[in-house]
Amino acid sequence: MNTRLRIGCASAFWGDTATAAHQLVERGDIDFLVFDYLAEITMSILAAKRMRDANEGYANDFVEHVMAPLLPRLREQRIRVVANAGGVNPLACKRALEAVAQKAGVALKVAVVLGDDLLPRRKEFADCREIDSGAAMPPTLVSMNAYLGAFPIARALDAGADVVVTGRCVDSAVALGPMIHAFGWRETDYDKLAAGSVAGHIIECGAQCTGGNFTDWELVKDGYADMGFPIVDVEPDGAFVVTKPEGTGGIVSVHTVLEQMLYEIGDPRAYLLPDVSVDFTQVRLEQVGEHRVRVSGARGQAPTDTYKVSATYPAGMRCAALFMIGGIDAAKKGRASANAIVDKVRRQLLAAGLGDFSGVDVHCIGAEESYGPHARPGARATREVVVKIAVQHPNPKALKLFAREIAQAATGMAPGFTGYFGGGRPEPHMIPKLFSTLVPKSAVPIEVVIGDERFSVAVATEGGFIALPEAPESTTALAIDDAVEVPLIRLALARSGDKGDHANIGVIAREPRFLPYIRAALTTAAVRRWFAHVLAGAEQGRVERWELPGSHSLNFLLYHALGGGGAGSLRTDPQGKAFAQMLLEFPVSVPRALLAD
Repeated sequence: MNTRLRIGCASAFWGDTATAAHQLVERGDIDFLVFDYLAEITMSILAAKRMRDANEGYANDFVEHVMAPLLPRLREQRIRVVANAGGVNPLACKRALEAVAQKAGVALKVAVVLGDDLLPRRKEFADCREIDSGAAMPPTLVSMNAYLGAFPIARALDAGADVVVTGRCVDSAVALGPMIHAFGWRETDYDKLAAGSVAGHIIECGAQCTGGNFTDWELVKDGYADMGFPIVDVEPDGAFVVTKPEGTGGIVSVHTVLEQMLYEIGDPRAYLLPDVSVDFTQVRLEQVGEHRVRVSGARGQAPTDTYKVSATYPAGMRCAALFMIGGIDAAKKGRASANAIVDKVRRQLLAAGLGDFSGVDVHCIGAEESYGPHARPGARATREVVVKIAVQHPNPKALKLFAREIAQAATGMAPGFTGYFGGGRPEPHMIPKLFSTLVPKSAVPIEVVIGDERFSVAVATEGGFIALPEAPESTTALAIDDAVEVPLIRLALARSGDKGDHANIGVIAREPRFLPYIRAALTTAAVRRWFAHVLAGAEQGRVERWELPGSHSLNFLLYHALGGGGAGSLRTDPQGKAFAQMLLEFPVSVPRALLAD
């Protein structure tokens, strides 16, 4: 059994820098190189590519621009690779990898994990309901994939694979699979599986744990041009150290790692994965050296007996235009022009019998409109804005009419118009909307193909997860002598992301003594009021809060705050990436003496 394992992650999404893999191979001293490529929108894009060409549907650049040039070095250093680059066509990805390896004269044993693609079997699951709304499955699907776990990856590595390619799996599985293989963890080793899943979760977004998107971004001096990508140095009991290649940019600190740990999670007591339910609440982080953070304390329990399944379906068409307008009252002029364009096209649509737009979003970028009532007067009075008009309609003819008519703003509407971005008229695009559901694990057989061999992989399907009661919220008011009001950023760091149509915000006390004041200020009612302009239901919308005592942090989930979320939203921030930045200006009352210490 291995005594340590070093895993480096070179990709956070399809389109991430191709330089990360080279950096980790040449400077990382790693045993495994892993890649996370897939998101819901990515699956629909890859599905469309496969429909046009049976040999497409995977992340081509993984093969051509990452693996092909690195194959000799990977072989020389005996670095093995795990990637979910297979998308909706893992076998095609396998063939492409084998072809470039043969051309390079490198012996390469490639395995693929199959079973996640449920689209050919969608009729078997026709009775499935959407997780949040209970809605029926749409009649037409573009993609339908189960989030598989890490044990099939481990079995492929056990069979001798140099490279394992998967379709849809949970993001952390590409790192957990090598740990299971190297340390011989069993399906009931829940604490170890939880620890490995936390490690995988921390590195799955690449440089986001090494200083990318960091609240204290100015500390990342001269680092962005050569950002270090993350490495976890894992021990057999699951404890691990997060680091990066020596001499690279960025920062690995308790705060950079913790921001990523809280990213895109819901209830931190029960982060549900196929192999384990993870409890983050007692996870502890310790700075043990320069750019070295030790993480321990994760706890696990049995997973559920279902897989989460993400399907995408066509939900009409969208078209978006951007133009700049300058001068006095730029935002007022921009909004007046945009509304006039929408109204003019709307009249023509109704006259032609095409029906009204099914969605419209107008946003004056630069006037702080995303802040709603919290926008500063100076921003509202800005002298230049970029106006975004996004419209949705089931008929592409309606959107082509919109694309033609927006040009009139240049000569027939408010002054200061300086032209459209993007060159030419905007084109309509299909909206792939997400449908999330659950299917029994027992209904999803899994196979591994390695070389010319194919074998079934048995995984635990019985579940056993025990649902937790709703977390009670502490709303005890603090008596504060000589109180002063400071923005949250003086006391905390924060990171936000999306969970479908929901947004999460993780808030981290800069010092443990700040946490009681943060907790007292950031009640769920206060957060609902702060984000009422984006929440479905406004101030009556739903917000949940949980505490993570081990890391002196809080996690919030804002339900239905993203206008549909992802590619299904017309909003300028459809993934809630700026929500944490907005919350960091929240006023918090503290004793004056607290700031003087």
